[in-house]
Amino acid sequence: MTDQQHPPTGGCPLRAGSAGTEAVPFYGAGLSDDPARLYHTMRAQYGAVAPILLDGDIPGWFVLGYRELHQVAGNPELFARDSRRWHAWERIPEDWPLMPFVGYQPSVMFAEGPEHRRRAGAISDALTAIDQFELRLICERLADGLIDDFAGSGEADLMTSYAARLPLLVIAELFGFPHSEVPALAADIVASLNADDGAIAAHQRVVARMRRLVAAKRERPGPDVPSRLLAHPAGLAEEEVVIDLLVVMAAAQQPTANWIGNTLRLMLTDDRFALSLTGGRRSVGQALNEVLWHDTPTQNFIGRWAVRDTQLGGRRIRTGDLVILGLAAANSDPLVRPDFSEAGSDGNQAHMSFSHGEHSCPYPAPEIAEVIAKAAVEVLLDRLPDVMLAVPAEELVWHPSVWMRGLVALPVEFTPAYTPIPAMGTRPGGWG
Repeated sequence: MTDQQHPPTGGCPLRAGSAGTEAVPFYGAGLSDDPARLYHTMRAQYGAVAPILLDGDIPGWFVLGYRELHQVAGNPELFARDSRRWHAWERIPEDWPLMPFVGYQPSVMFAEGPEHRRRAGAISDALTAIDQFELRLICERLADGLIDDFAGSGEADLMTSYAARLPLLVIAELFGFPHSEVPALAADIVASLNADDGAIAAHQRVVARMRRLVAAKRERPGPDVPSRLLAHPAGLAEEEVVIDLLVVMAAAQQPTANWIGNTLRLMLTDDRFALSLTGGRRSVGQALNEVLWHDTPTQNFIGRWAVRDTQLGGRRIRTGDLVILGLAAANSDPLVRPDFSEAGSDGNQAHMSFSHGEHSCPYPAPEIAEVIAKAAVEVLLDRLPDVMLAVPAEELVWHPSVWMRGLVALPVEFTPAYTPIPAMGTRPGGWG
């Protein structure tokens, strides 16, 4: 059977889309088991832009082509971010599973034009003021503290005990949260991501904590991100600072956690990295970059809304149509990367993993995320040099999501370690 003859991954049948085109259901069991195969099959059947159906059979357009994604993300006048442009709102129930991605909020995420530039510019300036040398030391200290909690046991789940916790701890410090509030904040953020009755209450507590933090920084500024935003010439209102800080925290937490986890999985399962687990700063950098090409944490992103009728990848896009950015699919587009091999990703950072255009991750957020992820991997391998998977690699389970790519758990074992923590800035290979 050729690629053109394969049904969509997950066994989902084709259904009629809003434009009369057969559409692929982009939900359901098994759809995320092999995303690379899914994107390959969709591209073979539909080309650069595919009609899809989201939960509840809500139609949308999925952009698989690298050039087409570049076109959408780089043209906010034609493909805009304000979700209120969507023509399908009358069909969307309040409890729609994807509502957190599309429900309009007056945040930098949905702002457009001068308002977006005002908000995003302030965030960029506030993040640029972070000294990345100091950031590395913060990451090392917090990583060491997390490893101390399980180093003596000889086993750990590196997702729950390490990768999922470190980015939040770093962000909490950069935001100037009181140390006494961080454990409860972390617990509420985890609870807010669960699909249960407590998620909404947990999210409300996170918002309340952020409001208290911003109010405190207004009264007593410090060397932290909220204080810089409040003092920025853009003149952000206090509530604007609150909501944009929540966006920054959400964008930093889960994607960076999955970047760490996916990189550790790669280094623990791929023979190309096995010989350099204890040594190479270069190997860690290669693994981090390779993950962004092949297992990028943010696989797909909702979205953009067409401002007027247009053409994209040979498809007719109508005013108000929803367009989903296939970041991982674009990374594997054979028209721009005919040899999509792991070795071919070395040093190539032209991936779409941080999106593109004015609504991409604001500078220097990707660099900050890389400092956190690289420190996490290097400190762990420094402290636990014989760490190995505690289960066969094929038993590792990915979260069942077409939106994010991350492991449910990463169980490992190692020699119980009580080694002294290196002094800050003195790690091997010039780390720090």
